[in-house]
Amino acid sequence: MAPSKKPSKSPGKTTKIPIPQSTDPLLTQENFEKELKALASKAKEETTAKWAREQAWVLIQSGTLLSLAAIYSNVSLLSLSPVYGSIPSSTYHSKGVMSACFLGWSLNLFLKRRIPVKPILLLPVLAAYIPVIQFFLCKFSGTFGGRYGPILIETLSFLPLLFLSVSCTATVLEDLDMNPGRWQWLSDATPGIASYAFYKAVEFYSGNYISGAIGSSIVHTRIGLSLLLTGLYAIFSPSKLLLYTLPAVLHTAIFNTHLPTPYSTASLNAELQQMGWSLVDRQESLTGYISIIESAENRFRVMRCDHSLLGGEWFSRDEGPNEPIYGVFVMLEAVRLVKVEIPAPYRQKSALVIGLGIGTTPAAFIAHGINTTIVEIDPVVHSFATKYFALPTTHTPVIEDAVAFANRTARAGTKYDYIVHDVFTGGAEPIDLFTLEFIQDLYDMLEDWGVIALNYAGDLTLPPSRIITTTIRTIFPSCRIFRESPAPSAAKIADEGRDFTNMVIFCTRTPVEEIAFAYPTAPDFLNSRARKAFLVPQHEVLDSAFKKAEEGEMRVLTRASRAGFEGWQRESALGHWGVMRGVLPPRVWEMW
Repeated sequence: MAPSKKPSKSPGKTTKIPIPQSTDPLLTQENFEKELKALASKAKEETTAKWAREQAWVLIQSGTLLSLAAIYSNVSLLSLSPVYGSIPSSTYHSKGVMSACFLGWSLNLFLKRRIPVKPILLLPVLAAYIPVIQFFLCKFSGTFGGRYGPILIETLSFLPLLFLSVSCTATVLEDLDMNPGRWQWLSDATPGIASYAFYKAVEFYSGNYISGAIGSSIVHTRIGLSLLLTGLYAIFSPSKLLLYTLPAVLHTAIFNTHLPTPYSTASLNAELQQMGWSLVDRQESLTGYISIIESAENRFRVMRCDHSLLGGEWFSRDEGPNEPIYGVFVMLEAVRLVKVEIPAPYRQKSALVIGLGIGTTPAAFIAHGINTTIVEIDPVVHSFATKYFALPTTHTPVIEDAVAFANRTARAGTKYDYIVHDVFTGGAEPIDLFTLEFIQDLYDMLEDWGVIALNYAGDLTLPPSRIITTTIRTIFPSCRIFRESPAPSAAKIADEGRDFTNMVIFCTRTPVEEIAFAYPTAPDFLNSRARKAFLVPQHEVLDSAFKKAEEGEMRVLTRASRAGFEGWQRESALGHWGVMRGVLPPRVWEMW
């Protein structure tokens, strides 16, 4: 047997076998504690992120609910303004909103238990039927009246949507983690207070946006916005119940004549023509719903803004000019006839007209060769006056808020020989355009020999008429006041409870013993029968016609005191609403 051989080894060399090295940390107490802390930190981060996502989702849901309701609040008011005017429509709106919010927040648990479906699923259905309900209820506006009609219609249309939206918001916010502790009393109150504040903020800012964009497209109209909001509610709260919105959406899109589509306009005209009326044009704008309507039977055309008439003309039966339907617009032209002791220099005279209407007065100024500047806040009014009432284009148009224009122009030192102040909106005079500060700006813009005429439409039985005239007389040294038509008897005023009239207040910058008018000549009449009848003021208003001031009552109107004036303004707007219902048939107002 051969001897076995051992592996040979080289002298001086050894073979090393590699030993695996561990990369794990040594299992020590210190490393163990570090690992636990790392795991706890990671778990905490994941929990915090999840909590933040959950809270953000709660806030997004509640914010969406409140935002949609706040936007619809403005749309609802806009939809009622053509039938009631913006001021009567808003009289009880805020109180209705507050009541609906309070009840919705308080009764959210009751609704969850009593309604067989989730209340949030009903929101698109309620939103879809608001324009339908308002479309039919506005036909009974004369029965409901101007004072309580708007809030009654909203109680049956918009306010249920707001009530349910707030109730759903309260339910959603129950999932908001407020970390209750010793500040429990604050945690309970905070969601409700914050929700109402958020709602009012969205209502305010969305209202400003809508007023600036209204009329720019079919979506930016009263009914277009209603349809848009219905769609947004449907996206936010989808369910099989959306099938119930289809009849309402179809009615609004096809049969609601307030949606300015060619089909609805043709349908509206077909119905109006059965009553002897026709719609010439219409457009929604920042001061209201503007339309031009005609009466074939009575042969006149008028421009409408919401529930007010900005002016109109009788169609001429011969080759003479069309005649204005209101004598007050002719009376304003008498500013040219006021005698002044300081004669004006021989040059082309200048006139500033604040508030355009159909342009009766500025058109006459232009015809007499007066360099005329017109300040009108609403571009649609200016466009319609030019297109449908032959306002000459040879004037300087300023499409701007009159307050800003007057302040800037007065500071710049620009002067005018004549100023005509003729503004009206929402069923009453705009407060800002009758404050002491604004009247002072007008005074500063008037030449020393200049004359101003201010048209004020109001109820002489209410304090505003006295306050406005006192405010004007505080600035201008010499004034006389005339009304459009003879004063009614005391018995009639007592029976109707109002004495609503158009007044023109003529004032001079330079004191005169008494304002007197030059006798007009043939060129002053511009071949117009209305001017022959109304150009020279006839029915003077004495101080005894105004309601006397009570102790502590406002004497003059300033920007600081304007809030105390708003209540009286609402009463005046309600009186104007009643007057307008006698000027045009109620059905014409309601169909808009």
